Amino acid sequence: MGDFVQNKLTEWNLSDLITAFEAEDIDEGNICDLQDDTIRELIPKAGPRDHFKAKLKSLRVMFCNEEQNKTNHATLDSPAQEHEEAADSAQVLPSTRGTNDKGKRKYDPQDESSKRQSLTTKRQRFTTAQSSSQEQHILCLVKDIMTAVHHKIPKEDKLSTFLKDKIDEKIKDLENDKKELVGVFGKTGAGKSSLINAVTEERNLLPSGSICACTSVMIKVEANMQSEKYEADIEFITKEEWHDEVHTFLGQKTAQEEYDDNDRAIAEKLSALYGDEWRNKSSEELMDDKYFEEIEFLCSKKTLTCGSAKELSEKYVRYTRNGGKNWPLVKCVTVRVPKNRLLQHVTLVDLPGTGDRNKSRDEMWKEVIGSCSIVWIVTDINRAASEKEPWEILERTCSLMGNGGQCQQIHFICTKTDLIDKDEKPAADVCAESKEEVSKQFRKLTKVERHFGRDDYFEVFTVSSKEFLKKNRPEQENEIPKLQKFLQNLNDCHSETKNYVSGALGILSLIQGARSREPGKKADVCNELEEKMRRELEKVNRTMDEAHKALEKCLSEGVEESKTTSESVLRSILYPSNLADGRGFHRILKCAVERNGSYKSEKTNIEIDLNKDIASCLTDCIDDGFNKTFPNDGKRGVYRAINAFSLVTELNQKYKDVELQLTFLKTEEETIKTETNKGVQREKKKVYNSVKTTIDEIMKECYERAAECSGPGTLQDMRDIIEAHVRDSNVFERAKDVMLRKLRALKVNSLKTLEEKMQRSIEMSIKTDGDSIPDVTHELVFVEKCYKKLNESSDEETSLI
Repeated sequence: MGDFVQNKLTEWNLSDLITAFEAEDIDEGNICDLQDDTIRELIPKAGPRDHFKAKLKSLRVMFCNEEQNKTNHATLDSPAQEHEEAADSAQVLPSTRGTNDKGKRKYDPQDESSKRQSLTTKRQRFTTAQSSSQEQHILCLVKDIMTAVHHKIPKEDKLSTFLKDKIDEKIKDLENDKKELVGVFGKTGAGKSSLINAVTEERNLLPSGSICACTSVMIKVEANMQSEKYEADIEFITKEEWHDEVHTFLGQKTAQEEYDDNDRAIAEKLSALYGDEWRNKSSEELMDDKYFEEIEFLCSKKTLTCGSAKELSEKYVRYTRNGGKNWPLVKCVTVRVPKNRLLQHVTLVDLPGTGDRNKSRDEMWKEVIGSCSIVWIVTDINRAASEKEPWEILERTCSLMGNGGQCQQIHFICTKTDLIDKDEKPAADVCAESKEEVSKQFRKLTKVERHFGRDDYFEVFTVSSKEFLKKNRPEQENEIPKLQKFLQNLNDCHSETKNYVSGALGILSLIQGARSREPGKKADVCNELEEKMRRELEKVNRTMDEAHKALEKCLSEGVEESKTTSESVLRSILYPSNLADGRGFHRILKCAVERNGSYKSEKTNIEIDLNKDIASCLTDCIDDGFNKTFPNDGKRGVYRAINAFSLVTELNQKYKDVELQLTFLKTEEETIKTETNKGVQREKKKVYNSVKTTIDEIMKECYERAAECSGPGTLQDMRDIIEAHVRDSNVFERAKDVMLRKLRALKVNSLKTLEEKMQRSIEMSIKTDGDSIPDVTHELVFVEKCYKKLNESSDEETSLI
């Protein structure tokens, strides 16, 4: 813990807390980052807790002032070279304070090639670091102000309760910051781990190399903004999930002569855990606790904490690599890097290229892909355009990340540019040619394009992780700095400080406005607001109705087309040309129907996903229309109508006596629109994916019947059952009806969110007066200045780009 915290607790007459703080590694570098939930756990009693929080507030202000003074001094007095060094330091220092060197990143001296960075780039880096320090300073002060205001408001009437709840909501939003996901795909050996290490500038974070790589464990990399420690959370599947996986596998293998790829993966997991014992035991016998004595299977999550990236990597690698006894039971590993600003609001996810036989792992895989804002496809530059796997990944997952997800951009990253034979051709020329070839290949993927509908969503990068980590960065052939800048921009779009200060300004405006007892024109402004809301809601309703009609037309046409195309699609699957005589195919189809229509094997070079192919007959018909209605960029289609919703515009000048209340309404309006758009984005994924989930359900009975076939003619019997079921069960009509029901529900719920929340805000801000609202004049003036300062900082950063 160190002397600092111990001395402070003693000084504050809280020495009895020293043991608890020491047990949780609370030190000078992280004490100011303590959140309310943590403080509540450390100090259960209200009296000491409130006393500690009051003292902590003063400490935060002192530390924030010191950091700001350092930044200001560097800005005014340091020469250009010192500015750059200060920026480098500011990017990795904790947001509050830490006087020792523990946790700081050490930069190697830059060699000659790094001096090619332009003055503009250096200024951008310094400005970003300075702005980050300033934002932390402002957030610290405004949060303390709002906590104090919360205590000043007596909970005696409706308005007071409303205000307290609003302050609590803003604090909760801060603590539940939702991160942007960047999904990273690529085959083993493509350089994914090295790329993540280079982008995060953590050389030893992820172990690189292709030896014994595990393809089923998902690895997330994000920032640890709470301490200077490197951490890893190991999340295990449950014992029940493992039992189901083993039971299903053993039950299906009794009569089959060969393994498909999924079966081989499970057999490998079983051998890692049980040796050869699993071959002669039941699933119940394999659940005996004696098999799990050396592993942490019975706990749902295990956390590793280390002082360095290398130490952490050595500890968690046994949970992510084949050959150990842990990895078969691991669902996900989340690695956290201390105080990494590029990852503050971003999580990089190293994803397996396909799903998983285990249901919980497969569901997590699909959920993560559907939640990725960006996808990185990583491959070796020497095989960038010709490598089969990256293009298969794109085609296989485009529906999950496009209309069925929220991906806005796809980055194709060509790695290992340092291995280019420069004697044969200059590296810059090879990189340019590779980019052109990849772009040409990508334009052939018409199915992927239907899910995005824009020209600017695909970009190719060429990188050398090895050269970047050596600080040897020729910009024309190593674009890792561009990827870093992209992540920084992604972070900037999620400024928790700006959102919080804007909300605080609105709340303080309402508090101060509510103190006025002058009747003014409140009745008039209420009537005008409610009438305008009716008109604005009608505009949104009209846009959604038009979208519903357009999609209904696409679906109806798609149903008729699907009845025809599904016959040829099914025949191509059920009567494969390379197995025309049916030899061996009866076993493959038997495997598929036992697995709800899916089979994959590299040995036979056959991959079957009957439900996905049946569903695509319908979704292919609506992809263009669906993308125009619910584009992932959130700017067109129904999102444009919601973004255009506005009640307060121009009313400030007309109704000066309620100007403060209208300021609150404006901030609430933006918050409610953001919430509504997020709800639309969340539900539109369910709407699109409902075609596949409906078909999964409809086809289940058919596969159960087909799996019971046996004896002579089994293959043809299974074929006949599947074809007849698709033809006679009105599968496409039923999928259409489910989608339309979900579309209607999306519209109703979106309008309801807009109307009810805005109506509540109007009622509380214009119609309601508080009986004992405190005076917050000084707080309001200060937060207004903070809000202006944040916007000025944004303008300055923009002018440099």
